Amino acid sequence: MREGSLEAPIRHPLDWRSDDFYDDAKLDAEMRRVFDICHTCRRCFNLCDSFPRLFDLIDESKSGELDTVASADFKKVVDACTLCDMCFMSKCPYVPPHEFNIDFPHLILRYRAVEAKKNGVPAVDRALADTDRYGNWATLISGAANWATRRDNAMMRGLEEKVAGVDRNAELPKYASKTLEAQAASHPPMRDESAPAKARKAVLYATCYGDYNDTSIGMSALAVLARNGVETKVVHPACCGMPKLEQGMLDDVAKAARKVAAAFAPYIDEGYDIVAPVPSCALMLKFEWPLILPEDESVKRLAKATFDLSEYVVDIARKEGLAEGMTPLNGGVAFHVSCHSRAQNIGQKGAELLALIPEADVAVVERCSGHGGAWGYKKGNFETAMKVGKPAARQLQNADKKHVVSECPLAGLHIEQEIETLGGETPKPERVGHPIVLMARAYGLSNP
Repeated sequence: MREGSLEAPIRHPLDWRSDDFYDDAKLDAEMRRVFDICHTCRRCFNLCDSFPRLFDLIDESKSGELDTVASADFKKVVDACTLCDMCFMSKCPYVPPHEFNIDFPHLILRYRAVEAKKNGVPAVDRALADTDRYGNWATLISGAANWATRRDNAMMRGLEEKVAGVDRNAELPKYASKTLEAQAASHPPMRDESAPAKARKAVLYATCYGDYNDTSIGMSALAVLARNGVETKVVHPACCGMPKLEQGMLDDVAKAARKVAAAFAPYIDEGYDIVAPVPSCALMLKFEWPLILPEDESVKRLAKATFDLSEYVVDIARKEGLAEGMTPLNGGVAFHVSCHSRAQNIGQKGAELLALIPEADVAVVERCSGHGGAWGYKKGNFETAMKVGKPAARQLQNADKKHVVSECPLAGLHIEQEIETLGGETPKPERVGHPIVLMARAYGLSNP
């Protein structure tokens, strides 16, 4: 038996449609097998709050071993997992193909799927995961929605905390008054058909956040791609399902995967690349969906055709070369590498994109923001999210750059709030939604 694995990690498809997947006794046996290996290793002690909770349960048990930890207490470990994938991708020496076959995030996902099937998902959590429904109506009443979710709106935030379990102190995303799809239709960027990448065609998968919240990311992407000759379209068939994946709603995620894959299939047939501006969404299309529907050919084709936004721009730079005309980026940028960017196993493509801007002074911080999607907004999680992300915020603040950016917009918003709490006399950096926004500025391309 080897101590660790030198091979690249692989993941097995989720057997979520089998009865064994939902068998309580078999789940408990697998939880105990994996947790015991984690206990003897403890390499992941500083990644998130799941592992400290697990190790405390064991250390404080009667025997000091897992055998005297009650199975009911495993939920404390499960509840702290954000499905960031960093234990699998960067820490665990026992992931497949190692014979121990440890995939901690997917074990947590299985636990949540079993809980969802047995007890259902609470109505509030189902609502928070239905990002398309709420995004569509919130953009129609964005002024009222943004007023109601402001941190300084004590009355409304107190009500939201009581009814929806959203911590009153968490900074929440603002809603756009016009979706990305609508903005792109009314203000299409002028395409330079003589630019180096003129032979490329790309569909920008708007994503929920890009369509309903921060449209500057998508509009900047369209502008940069058009400047480089890429023929672009904006399409948003449905949410990628990441919020529902976090709740263990695997059947709903599979339905979303089939719907989105079917919508993108004609574009792939016509030679379009699919570009996702949010790392979590790219991760779903590239990796999670093929593990949930391994037999679905449309899902597999979509996975092969999908690029993360930074990955796509860097690919253009390497293969065709970028169009000239960028001006220097003054003041430097502190770049946060989000967990779901790292989980795609494509390297630090956001940092590589920033380095393409003339005179870019880039400081890279590769630590978790602590946010974990909707997890970090919830009452009971927000303080933990702030604690986990504090080291990243401190490093970004100490980098002393004019700008701070993360490819994950929710992580960036959370980091901005964490930096606010650090105090000190160092000027607070300007947060931008994505590295592509800074590249658009360097080209002199403004958003409508």
